[in-house]
Amino acid sequence: MAAEADEDDELTFNVEEVQKVVRDNIELVLGGNAYSHSRSPQWIALITDKTLARINKMQKPFKYIVRITITQKNGAGLHTAAAYYWDTATDGSCTVRWENKFMYCIVNVWAMALQI
Repeated sequence: MAAEADEDDELTFNVEEVQKVVRDNIELVLGGNAYSHSRSPQWIALITDKTLARINKMQKPFKYIVRITITQKNGAGLHTAAAYYWDTATDGSCTVRWENKFMYCIVNVWAMALQI
């Protein structure tokens, strides 16, 4: 029974664990920086690379997609939506919304189980 539970954990997308990885990476890269249009592509690349590296180290049988939006905090609205057609028993997603005094950062991670 214990081996079966471990196998189920291995095949489940752990939202809390991935959210912590994402939050840590956002804080590391953006921290107290002011918004910079010219630096945003570099920040996005760093957050993406660090996030994918850390979640791949978890060695879970998933393919991942990461999308990052960084926007200046200036009172403008931002609306986003997503729809999925997947196996809700194995696939998953998480969203992290982070902000400081100058900007918002929204990170979406999707995980699709590999069929082995």
